[in-house]
Amino acid sequence: MRFNVNAGAAPLLWRVMPAAFVLIWSTGFVVARFGMPHAPPLSFLALRFALSALTFVIWIKLSHDVGWPRDRRQWGHLAMVGALTHAIYLGGVWAAVKAGMGAGTIALMAGLQPVLTAVWLSATGTQHRVSGRQWVGLLLGLGGLVLVLWRKLGLGELNAVNLSLGACALLAITTGTLYQKRFVAPCDVRSAVLIQLLAALVLTLPFALLEQEPMVWHAELLGALAWSVLMLTLAGSSMLYLLVQRGAATRVTSLLYLVPPCAALQGWLLFGESMSALVWLGMALTAVGVGLVVGRD
Repeated sequence: MRFNVNAGAAPLLWRVMPAAFVLIWSTGFVVARFGMPHAPPLSFLALRFALSALTFVIWIKLSHDVGWPRDRRQWGHLAMVGALTHAIYLGGVWAAVKAGMGAGTIALMAGLQPVLTAVWLSATGTQHRVSGRQWVGLLLGLGGLVLVLWRKLGLGELNAVNLSLGACALLAITTGTLYQKRFVAPCDVRSAVLIQLLAALVLTLPFALLEQEPMVWHAELLGALAWSVLMLTLAGSSMLYLLVQRGAATRVTSLLYLVPPCAALQGWLLFGESMSALVWLGMALTAVGVGLVVGRD
């Protein structure tokens, strides 16, 4: 069986996959907190992309039914998705954490992707315009974000640098998801993700070589690297590709509004990140707002 959306995957697999994706994807922000004290962000990511690509090469070599895109343009489209959703998105997330942003905060910023996706689709005329209910959701979501970020600005966690990096990551994952849905044809997930990873490696490696900070081979760094390769890339990125291939962009990205609470809870448990009543209220407002934006009329 080829690993693509048309392969007739079991209904149970599709029912379980969204929840599994949210749980795995939310750990990425916490893993960044483990890895960043011991490595510069782009060097870590370049190594992650290289090891992940090697993992997919081994997987493909052990398989006998891997399909490759026949249209040469699809290779370019997949490379563009890889540059956006792997190199630029992850580079922005990891660099923002390195610059002092907490795991819960960067997860909350990335969790606004469904809102941005809905507005983008409406503005470009590719989907119905934003309804009154969705505008209420937009205001609630933005209000929740302000509640969380305003307090953290006062604590010195946020600054122009990490906010800009977080915004860059948000734009990259949103654009990459929309680009995939618009231009990428159904394809074997193994070959598709491998092409994306190689494109991300080519884009990231030159910048990684410019970083001056050395990589310290600490147990936390090795654990973060192993989890990033096996769970976040091999499992998480594959599931994201399949989910976007199978569903509408707004419905798929709506899963991400569940990521910030999961990531913030992990950051609170593991790193003691602040989770005051105001922060919880802001996150709740954001979740409700996103739900109104992406929900069915």
